[in-house]
Amino acid sequence: MNRKELIDALAQKTGLTKKDAESFLTSFVEAVTKELKKGGSVNLVGFGSFKVTKRAAREARNPRTGAKLKIPARKVPSFKPGKDLKTSVK
Repeated sequence: MNRKELIDALAQKTGLTKKDAESFLTSFVEAVTKELKKGGSVNLVGFGSFKVTKRAAREARNPRTGAKLKIPARKVPSFKPGKDLKTSVK
């Protein structure tokens, strides 16, 4: 499902117009992004949680040349599904 299909599904399910559903989805993504940028987390009971995790620096190799590369430490967003989501997918 892509963004357009998700907007269509939200509009159909909630009775909102497609424009309102798109506005909602955009606002949701912006709110989650803003919270993660601050270092916080977003917990949606039953669905899952979004948080920022730290990835340690590491050394890798270029597969073509075999040259060593240093990959710096970084922060990455992560999602952990909730219990209800896990059980409904099985």
